[in-house]
Amino acid sequence: MWPRVNGLRALELGTPGALREELNALVLAGRKVATTGLLAEYAEEGEELEHVGERMALLDDEGGAIAVVEITGVEVTSFAGVPWEHARAEGEGDASLEEWREGHRRFWAREGTPVEDGTEVVCLSFRVVGAE
Repeated sequence: MWPRVNGLRALELGTPGALREELNALVLAGRKVATTGLLAEYAEEGEELEHVGERMALLDDEGGAIAVVEITGVEVTSFAGVPWEHARAEGEGDASLEEWREGHRRFWAREGTPVEDGTEVVCLSFRVVGAE
């Protein structure tokens, strides 16, 4: 199960360290309003998909909440089916969908879960509704 903080499910972006710090800063600055996860991780963790209107605690490396986000969109699609609008909304500076795909392939490969075009992913969009 994913951590719970203040009664909310946790949203932990990237991996602990510099990457999470960078992604969290993008969220707090309003530049990152989307993220993508692997559908298989939900089953592995015994978690249900997020739902529109759900509020989640955005966590730092120590497991502390730094903000509350509200889910504004949830879509399950294939990795190859992720649209540019979603990739751009991730706010990480990718100049094209191909660049976004390559970066995400590298990330998941480093994490031990290589993705193929048909790998199912969960595209989340969100907005910050409160700071901790």
